[in-house]
Amino acid sequence: MGARLYVIPASHPATTAALMLDFKGIPYNRTDLMPVVSKGVLRAVGFPRVTVPALKIEGERVQGSREIARALDRIKPDPPLFPADPDKRVAVEEAERFGDEELQHPIRQLLWWGFKHEKENLRAYSAGAHLGVPIGLAIKTGGPLVALSARFNEATDANARADLASLPALLDRVDAYIAAGTIGAELPNAADFQIATSIGLALTLDDLKPLIEPRPAAALADRIVPNYPGHTPPILPPAWLPEPAAS
Repeated sequence: MGARLYVIPASHPATTAALMLDFKGIPYNRTDLMPVVSKGVLRAVGFPRVTVPALKIEGERVQGSREIARALDRIKPDPPLFPADPDKRVAVEEAERFGDEELQHPIRQLLWWGFKHEKENLRAYSAGAHLGVPIGLAIKTGGPLVALSARFNEATDANARADLASLPALLDRVDAYIAAGTIGAELPNAADFQIATSIGLALTLDDLKPLIEPRPAAALADRIVPNYPGHTPPILPPAWLPEPAAS
């Protein structure tokens, strides 16, 4: 069984899809796309939407990490991404939804806010990617793409400040899912992959590490997605940062 996964380097939902393919033991080829340019490429190869992750597998085209999770469980049921018990599945699906709809985007906005202010930071997030042009050239000439991506993601000062204000409550939710056993078990499920990648990406921002590292959420990310590619040195205004939770 073969597959092709279309990604933007270091994208957390794309990383979720890659981890689930690895978990299933499904071999795949990866196509790295540049932000913004990716939209036209995905349309050109027949996907109905313009977002990653996008997966071609067994004649199907599937987009979105949650949709990919269900397709993979249908195509190769073992090991499962969702529990067989109906009540446990509901809990995992709710945690997965939270990871996709509530946790994912604030981290993305903060990352693009940082790229908007220092595009050289993109270099570390593109490590190992094959974009068709040298990484240095892509970064040197990529100012308009960074500006467009920041605009598409609404990475404004106001949104960055709101994201930072909301982050402690989001991390509390992750820790609560771990405490309840919904995520964090020995055998990961779809919600583990969905949530851990956002936490892993957040940990690449030095400004966010003090907020996350003391928490169970950080241990989850270190186990599911160690060595997440990328690094953003301190860049956010200190006055915007919430106080770390008391240990």
